[in-house]
Amino acid sequence: MNALSPTIKKLLQGLLAALIGSMVALILWLPGWLDNWEARTWDWRVRLLAKPGKATEKINLILLDQDSLDWGSRENGLAWPWPREIYSAVISFCKRNGVKALAFDVLYTEPSKYGVEDDRSFGAAVADFGGFVGAVFGSPTTGNERKWSRAIPEPRFRIGGLEKWLAETGAGGIALPRAAFPVPEIAAGSSVLANVHLDPDPDSVYRRVKIFSVFDGKILPSLGLGAYLAVSPDASLNIVPGVFSIDGRTVPIDGKGSAILNFRGPSGTHRAYSAASIIQSELRIRNGESPTIKDTEAFRDSYVFFGMSAPGLFDLRPSPVSGVYPGVEIHATILDNLLSNDFIRTVPVSILAALTLLMALMAGVGTSYVSGIFKSVMVYAASIIMPVGLSMIAYTQGFWLPLIVQEVGVTITLFSAGLIYYSTEGRQKLFIKNAFKQYLSPAVIEELILHPERLKLGGERRELSIFFSDLEGFTSISEGLEPEALTALLNEYLTAMTDIIQEEGGTVDKYEGDAIIAFWNAPLEQADHAGHSVRAAMRCQAKLAEMRPSIRERIGRDLRMRIGINSGPAVVGNLGSHTRFDYTMLGDSVNLAARLEGINKQFGTYTIISEATLKRMEEALPVRELSRVAVVGRKDPVRIYEPIFPAEFAVRENELALFAEGLAAFSGGQFAAAEGIFAGIKNSDPVAAAYAGKCSFLLDHPPEMWDGVWVVTSK
Repeated sequence: MNALSPTIKKLLQGLLAALIGSMVALILWLPGWLDNWEARTWDWRVRLLAKPGKATEKINLILLDQDSLDWGSRENGLAWPWPREIYSAVISFCKRNGVKALAFDVLYTEPSKYGVEDDRSFGAAVADFGGFVGAVFGSPTTGNERKWSRAIPEPRFRIGGLEKWLAETGAGGIALPRAAFPVPEIAAGSSVLANVHLDPDPDSVYRRVKIFSVFDGKILPSLGLGAYLAVSPDASLNIVPGVFSIDGRTVPIDGKGSAILNFRGPSGTHRAYSAASIIQSELRIRNGESPTIKDTEAFRDSYVFFGMSAPGLFDLRPSPVSGVYPGVEIHATILDNLLSNDFIRTVPVSILAALTLLMALMAGVGTSYVSGIFKSVMVYAASIIMPVGLSMIAYTQGFWLPLIVQEVGVTITLFSAGLIYYSTEGRQKLFIKNAFKQYLSPAVIEELILHPERLKLGGERRELSIFFSDLEGFTSISEGLEPEALTALLNEYLTAMTDIIQEEGGTVDKYEGDAIIAFWNAPLEQADHAGHSVRAAMRCQAKLAEMRPSIRERIGRDLRMRIGINSGPAVVGNLGSHTRFDYTMLGDSVNLAARLEGINKQFGTYTIISEATLKRMEEALPVRELSRVAVVGRKDPVRIYEPIFPAEFAVRENELALFAEGLAAFSGGQFAAAEGIFAGIKNSDPVAAAYAGKCSFLLDHPPEMWDGVWVVTSK
């Protein structure tokens, strides 16, 4: 694993977390342990996204609601149950207005308490309609009939492949041992007898329906299918595992023969009329008056379902779209889905498993590739939202794509990824943070954490730009201050300077009292490390100048610092013992930078950079050449420069030009001429003053051989 690249490591870690998350999620989902939570998320999707279908406008409801019961009692003195003859007015109204099929979700399994003539009158209206669907209640435990009554005509439609399907699936819930039929007067006149029994899901919510049942070897369609068959009695019916088809329309079914309903919206989405208004309209028409209902054309060529919605009649069911939903509207939804050919389909297990793995993989890899709270939160949020969006898109396309199994997979993946991260990468990142927090800016540390391969611990040869700084006269300053005041002063100064160094991408090596040692181009490579180091020096000088007045008020003296910068090869890394180490540097280039800081004393300057640094700077900065110097411990002379702020350079341009002439004369051994030039500007230029003194000394003590090098004899 250690030989692999960080990118491959992260990919493998994300893959491992995804495999764990997806496998655990599928193991929990396959036995049905997640079904209860999945059902709730499905209901949320239905409530949010349900909309009318192609056939919704073709279906009307007539509801025996509370207003109808109140009207019957108030206007006609009718007690419940009403005489069945009253419903004849409903049938007549539907026939008069061209209704194609009329399905009654009302059981007439017992003779009317108003006598046999009441049943005969209603039965005659049923037979006269020609497309009436009567209600049978068939269930495994309810009903007094075990055989199809000879008094009731047998249905003539058959389902192709039914016996083979029953044998292959063992769908025992389809075959009913018992049933309760309407009284013969009503059953005999019905075009179709349909089973109105509905089975809820285990949580008592009605989401699925059986399209048909079998009783005594004969087909009992659901009320919705019955309404279709009342209009198309010769429809072609076939069944194979997974699909029930009728006239080319396909109904996806499970092994128990159940289909998932595509609900159209809350109760009332299908156009509904109160039974009282229908009866009143029919009676008014018979009397030559205008009907109460004005839009009677809405009934022409439509399918009508008659049912009950009054709370006391106990036919209100919980559904995905509402906790109170008329049972008759569930039957209407069956026909709506059948006519629109858009029952909800389930996503195959193989596709669900692949999507669960994909969602988990995206979560695992995503969280492995980011760091920081904000980015991690974004990845977590996206990982959790993506399955929701995918499942909602699937719904709009007519699919039930399980959501909870994906969310469980993602959640476990994120948790697993966190464990893997903290057991592997987390320890490395913690080490990096602990090892470098005292040297580097947080931004550089984050870059190291993202790309630890750029860090070589233990020491490596690297070209650096090295920064040494020291405060002028700090010893005397410290002797005049109390320890607490001195500490506060140092902390203020070091904090300000360190912030600038780190903002410029520098690494703080160490503090030695008031001295700061820093370097650039390690541990991360920087294209313009020389430029960053010099800009840091100039910014530090500007910041100290800004702080100087307030410090003068506290200590009575000006605070100034000297800086030396050199660029060149050095060894850099964590050097020390196994238990205690510093990220530091060694080499001749480091020593020269330290010497340059001290050489400021010779020239009266505060910032000196070497020629090596100047050559490596990508962005030009005004400088003046100070000298070629020979420092203690170094054989070859070094050309050094003083960086100058552009605004200052512009103001001093003439003075600096004279200094350059004097330096040329000095380098050529023309000490008298050089002294004359330097003397003219020494009052405004400390460097010229230093050179004037040097020229005077050399005139009094002429060198035997002159190479133009200023020899520094002290550190």
